[in-house]
Amino acid sequence: MSLDLDQVRRIADLARIALAEGEAERVRDELNGVFALIGRMQAVDAAGVEPMAHGQDLAQRLREDRVTEADRHADFQKIAPETEAGLYLVPKVIE
Repeated sequence: MSLDLDQVRRIADLARIALAEGEAERVRDELNGVFALIGRMQAVDAAGVEPMAHGQDLAQRLREDRVTEADRHADFQKIAPETEAGLYLVPKVIE
């Protein structure tokens, strides 16, 4: 897939990006380079290759999952403008 200048201008317009004439050509070339790279990557036979979470075989250090702060839910409920059944009531913003 390759883009022409009209398509680049349309994409820039949709993204609300102002492009000068010379910029449009440069961006087109860069985007076409990205699409070419994607095409080469899709052409690689990856059958039988398991997905990886990281490029290197590293173990992630995890901390113990424990509560470190006191429960202040009741304190926050007291100062809230409106609450009901332990929930905060907020004004409707979407009509």
